[in-house]
Amino acid sequence: MEKKALLKRRNEEALLGGGKKRIEAQHKKGKLTARERLQLLLDEGSFEEIGKLVTHRSRDFGMEKEIYPGDGVVTGYGTIHGRLVYVFSQDFTVFGGSLSETHAEKIVKVMDLAMQNGAPVVGLNDSGGARIQEGVVSLGGYADIFYRNVKASGVVPQISAVMGPCAGGAVYSPAITDFILMVEHTSYMFVTGPNVVKTVTHENVTSEELGGAHAHASKSGVTHFAMANEVECIEHIKKLLSYMPQNCEEDAPVYPYEPADEARAKLNSIIPDNPNQPYDIKEVIEEVADEGSFLEVHKEYAENIVVGFARIGGRSIGVVANQPAYLAGVLDINSSKKGARFVRFCDAFNIPLLVIVDVPGFLPGTDQEWNGIIINGAKLLYALSEATVPKITVITRKAYGGAYDVMNSKHIGADLNYAWPTAEIAVMGAKGAAEIIFKKEISDAADHEAILKEKEAEYIEKFANPYGAAARGFIDEVIMPDETRTKLIKGFKMLENKVAKMPKRKHGNIPL
Repeated sequence: MEKKALLKRRNEEALLGGGKKRIEAQHKKGKLTARERLQLLLDEGSFEEIGKLVTHRSRDFGMEKEIYPGDGVVTGYGTIHGRLVYVFSQDFTVFGGSLSETHAEKIVKVMDLAMQNGAPVVGLNDSGGARIQEGVVSLGGYADIFYRNVKASGVVPQISAVMGPCAGGAVYSPAITDFILMVEHTSYMFVTGPNVVKTVTHENVTSEELGGAHAHASKSGVTHFAMANEVECIEHIKKLLSYMPQNCEEDAPVYPYEPADEARAKLNSIIPDNPNQPYDIKEVIEEVADEGSFLEVHKEYAENIVVGFARIGGRSIGVVANQPAYLAGVLDINSSKKGARFVRFCDAFNIPLLVIVDVPGFLPGTDQEWNGIIINGAKLLYALSEATVPKITVITRKAYGGAYDVMNSKHIGADLNYAWPTAEIAVMGAKGAAEIIFKKEISDAADHEAILKEKEAEYIEKFANPYGAAARGFIDEVIMPDETRTKLIKGFKMLENKVAKMPKRKHGNIPL
């Protein structure tokens, strides 16, 4: 009986974590506790904890007097919508959630189990960093986690929610994972904090300005989702996982779908008469995807390209689309990186790709050239060329120059390529092309403007349409816009058993 009483007391201590006062302090900050977060994340009654009674081994600097079961992190497994996931949730009420040797060992254990059993890992990060009282063993603990992150990359989905501080070396574990979510006003990430920044660069900046959710969602692109509060963040994790398979050897769940009238008449009038007038590519995505299924990723970053998950006929797909409503949809450094990263995730986890093209080319300028548009644009080219999942392209309007090649052209392995009648597939815009091709005739003419317009119209008729590419087989079919959804449903269904044989190699060398 005494043993049972002792076990009960220790379990209660573990559940209490850092004590009632510290939990109340957490709530006052607008933050949930580690266990409350897991309760919201996992299906009711499904959580099984691992390492509940683990304690730290440090005996220096008075640490032997403060010992809490669990050592600042709650780890285990459970289900989300009936599907197995492995989880860890750092407890800021215990030593500020700082990472010790045993804290790291608990995280490593669930990551190893996730790899062995082929299920996603979800990490809820809320930590002050390495536990300085333990010295190098805490740093070694971080490295052990980083190593598992890399080993698990492309094997099982990894999702990181930053729900409090995440600073110094701690930021590199979320950075290696597939998706990062942050909570506005209560979470931040940075390698060096505001005080160090002020000392070194003399800049006055707050934690929120330096590494808050909005800063990373819009400026750095580090975070994929900036959420208003923790409850919204946790619900978003569950939604995100619904588009993914459990591991790289499985397919994403297929949702029930009843075939109906798939024509979308709205698409017939979505392209403006003026070729230089913008429109919102998200309206095209919403029309071709199952109703309400589009989940945008990296919404606030590099808005000239749109990426995200959707379902077509109940099947999960990844969408990559140029956005004419922002910078005319050009490809630049940030949009190329954004697109490439998303494409590689989809390819790693057997999620087919839909690429919607309206791109006038790459963004010109010294800023782009000096900061590496060549190497960064090549990342998107590499990612789409490397991808072996089913890939379908729809060209809605412009597909100019090298950007035509990069945006999943037939030449780099696309399976099906469709074009709307409004598509313009050419080396460059008609005016620029006419000025080069007919330079002598224009300069010799009495009326330069009149002859330029005449030659511009001649170029458009010859090249700025989809029929020349279709005659070559580079476009499989020129379709009416309202047929797009029907074609995509049939196309992805036809490609669902696609098998691609790749050359034997250890791995390619993507231009990083």
